[in-house]
Amino acid sequence: MPAQTPPLSDTPQLVGGDASNPWTGLGPSFSPLYQQIKGLILRSLQAGEWKAGDMIPSELELAARFRVSQGTVRKAIDELATDNLLVRRQGKGTFVATHAEQHTQYRFLRLVPDHNNPDQQGPASRRIIECKRLRAPADVARQLQLRTGDPVLEVRRVLAFADTPTILEELWLPGGPFKGLTQDTLAQDQGPMYALFEAQFGVRMVRAEEKIKAVAAPQEVADLLALPSGEPVLMVERLAYTYNDVPMELRRAHYRTDSHHYRNDLS
Repeated sequence: MPAQTPPLSDTPQLVGGDASNPWTGLGPSFSPLYQQIKGLILRSLQAGEWKAGDMIPSELELAARFRVSQGTVRKAIDELATDNLLVRRQGKGTFVATHAEQHTQYRFLRLVPDHNNPDQQGPASRRIIECKRLRAPADVARQLQLRTGDPVLEVRRVLAFADTPTILEELWLPGGPFKGLTQDTLAQDQGPMYALFEAQFGVRMVRAEEKIKAVAAPQEVADLLALPSGEPVLMVERLAYTYNDVPMELRRAHYRTDSHHYRNDLS
């Protein structure tokens, strides 16, 4: 059973201390107590105490563990749910969000068909072109916070909708966390790639940053997407992070948009 943390008052306070202090690492700044509890829950998620799909302890249990009020825990959990890290299920409890759930499978895929509901087009069929290990080029190493020459995996695949090749992706993954990932593993798995990362490698992607620009399709891209060379396509570069803002994937993709468009809901 996890050790209890020292009692705290429900007031903003300065967080800091040495390695023996369980609050160390949450940041030497004044912050509301619920934010500190949020940080401690995040620390447990990052450490794998609760895995994707697991139910976390109840608010009462967490309040007792952290020696704070249930309301403080509830506010922390509310923020984690808003961040899509936890999912509340009425009458059941609170669970660690997972990419294996139907409604979150395509959370990071913003390409939708022009005339149909995205759910009606069905899942994409995938063809793995290659999966190989190599030393990280300088630009890849910089974005993944690695050293140039560190081991990485490069994965290239084509996603097709209704038998039409639509997306060409090139993924770069740090070699350490994804040791054992092979082309056969990717080819045999029929679920979302991020769900595979969760289940087999314990890596959960929690947020991503994207850069988008329109480009003329290079010859190789055009060939793989069955387009004329020079056809306009969207080039999307994504950097995906796991807990604690650790980059875990650099993805560069080319999207054909003759029957699809990129959609983002802003709020």
